[in-house]
Amino acid sequence: MNENEIGTIIVDGAVSIHKVVGPGLLEMVYEAVLARRLKQRGLVVERQRAISIEFEGERFDEGFRADLIVNRLVIIELKSVEQVSPVHKKQLLTYLRLTDLKVGYLLNFGDALMKDGIRRIINGKLEA
Repeated sequence: MNENEIGTIIVDGAVSIHKVVGPGLLEMVYEAVLARRLKQRGLVVERQRAISIEFEGERFDEGFRADLIVNRLVIIELKSVEQVSPVHKKQLLTYLRLTDLKVGYLLNFGDALMKDGIRRIINGKLEA
């Protein structure tokens, strides 16, 4: 399964969850429910995976924690905020660069409509 096929399942899952529970819950609730939904669809999902960074030849385990990594191909960064800021997109782009993955999704469950809270980020550029 490639990144685009995984992305379709991620978006479908996020939209269906948002329709049922709506906005306003904590990010960790959406993380747990989305991880379960994706696993039900046969995907391998890692939650809160620590990603180390290298700086000047030294490795630091304090890099970041990815909310979800799906099939070791796609990173999902979850938010539950009124509005996504540009720094959230940059954050995901940095995660993609550090992991050398190509595709990530910034999902904001705080939007009234989930379709407005979905951003696909490609390693190397920010998309709308």
